[in-house]
Amino acid sequence: MSAPLPFVGQKRMFAGEYKKVLDTIEGANVFVDLFGGSGLLSHITKRKRPDATVVYNDFDGYRKRLEHIGETNQILKELRSITDPLPRHKLILRPEKEVIFSLLEHKEREYGFIDCITLSSSLLFSAKYATSLKDLKKHSLYNNVRKQDYSAEGYLDGLEITSCDYRILFERYKDRDDVVFLVDPPYLSTDVGAYDMGYWRLSDYLDVLKVLVGHRYVYFTSNKSSIIELCDWIGDNIALGNPFANAVKREVNAHLNYNSKYTDIMLYKVS
Repeated sequence: MSAPLPFVGQKRMFAGEYKKVLDTIEGANVFVDLFGGSGLLSHITKRKRPDATVVYNDFDGYRKRLEHIGETNQILKELRSITDPLPRHKLILRPEKEVIFSLLEHKEREYGFIDCITLSSSLLFSAKYATSLKDLKKHSLYNNVRKQDYSAEGYLDGLEITSCDYRILFERYKDRDDVVFLVDPPYLSTDVGAYDMGYWRLSDYLDVLKVLVGHRYVYFTSNKSSIIELCDWIGDNIALGNPFANAVKREVNAHLNYNSKYTDIMLYKVS
C-alpha cells in the first residue's frame, strides 16, 4: 500500500481507492503505467491482476535507488551510531553535523552513489528533500534517522519494466482495445526537482491530455494545477473536447506537513 522508499508524489493515499477501481475494470489485459514514479500503481495492479501484463515505465530512475537499498541501510546504520545520543526530531549541531557530512562524502566515494532523497527523510525537516549531497549540505539537519532498514524484496516482481519517453510507450500500446493507461504526470505548480526529466513545462503537462482521448485511463492531478491556463489551452484545441466527460471523480485531502496541504484528484474512465 506504499512504496518501499520515499518518493515525492507516490499514490499511497489513493491506494485503497485505486484498488476499488481495478475491481470494476473488465476486458483489460494490459495496464501501462506511463509515468511509473515509485512503481506503486504498477505494484498494486500486478498484485490485484496477476494475470495481466503490467508495464512500469521507470520515468524517474526509481530502480537505481532500489538497487542501492543495501548501501542505504548501511549508511543509516552508521548514522544511528552518530545520532542515537542526540534528541530525536531536533536540530543536529556541530560537531555531529560535520561528522555526518564526512560520512556521506566517504560513502559517496566508496559506493559511487548515495540515495540522497531517501536519506533526506532521515536528516531533513518534514517534507524537505535533497537530490544530491551538494544540495543536502545547504539544509539544516534534523535527527529523524529511521530506526528500521528498508526492504523492497519482490516489489517489482512480475512487471515489464522499461525506461523511455511516455509518448514512445503510448505509441506501442495505443491501438490495443484491451489496454488501460495509468497516467500520473508531474503536477503543475509543484517542485519537480526529484524528477529525472529536466524542466517540465506547461505545454508538456497539457500534451499528456492527448493520451486520454479515446482510451481507457486512470488519471491523477491536483487542485494546484493551473486550471485557467488549462481552459485557455482547451479553447485553442477545441476539437479535442473534454477528455474528462463522464469520468468518475474521487478526491483525497493530502497534508505534507503542518502548513502545506492540497487536494489530490483521481479521474478514471475504464469502461
